[in-house]
Amino acid sequence: MTVGIVGLGLIGGSAARAYKSASHRVLGADTDKGTLGYALLSDIIDEELTRESISSCDAVFIALYPKAAEKFLTDFAPFVKKDAFVLDLCGTKRGICQKGFSLAEEYGFNFVGAHPMAGTQFSGIKYSRKDLFRGAPMVIVPPVFDDISLLEKIKDIIAPMGFGSISVTTAEKHDEMIAFTSQLAHVVSNAYIKSETAKNHGGFSAGSYKDMTRVAWLNENMWTELFTENSDNLIKELDFIINSLSEYKSALENNDSETLCRLLKDGRLMKEAIDGNSQKKG
Repeated sequence: MTVGIVGLGLIGGSAARAYKSASHRVLGADTDKGTLGYALLSDIIDEELTRESISSCDAVFIALYPKAAEKFLTDFAPFVKKDAFVLDLCGTKRGICQKGFSLAEEYGFNFVGAHPMAGTQFSGIKYSRKDLFRGAPMVIVPPVFDDISLLEKIKDIIAPMGFGSISVTTAEKHDEMIAFTSQLAHVVSNAYIKSETAKNHGGFSAGSYKDMTRVAWLNENMWTELFTENSDNLIKELDFIINSLSEYKSALENNDSETLCRLLKDGRLMKEAIDGNSQKKG
């Protein structure tokens, strides 16, 4: 199989490494010539992906920010091989899927929204690795949900990345869920680390601090675009957590131990119910 990878950062670079390690031919594109040169010299890709060579690809993965992904699709759609599969790896889905499904119907290729639920706090091809996706969940947004043959083809195409599970959903549901599971966590972590107290945390912090601040180390340009693309869903989640935090604050201000204990218990029980963990915490 010949695979095209557009955008050779952490995600795209890791995808390229995964397919190369599975003995597939990999073509790559990146606007940063230094990144592209590194990928070629390091044998992460076989050659550059161009408008001419994209027609040889059986699958194309677009690992760009949402707006750049839409522009790439618009520019390159006429050159994609008919019946080839094009999958975006963006963090939001409504905009890119609307564009992708429309162009796929016009030019005769298959478009699938895809979001690998894997990553690190670091970005760039030098942090990419072939096993980044190994055992991780993959969320896909197909054009239709009742075509078993299509879903099997998608699974076969992404098999070299080694995902542990595959979920099928709509673009709307994806963006609603990702606002809670990913985007809200990044906002909260980023806001939390801004406390003046953080500057003097050395010697006073352990697992809780590390867990809360890991994703504060983010790519602000990428996340600004992702948050903006999904602002309606993210605002809803922010409204909820702000209101919820105000309950804890009010209980503390009023020295209301009974309410505070109830709030803490409610959160613990919710965590146990959601994650299936019945272990009692001290």
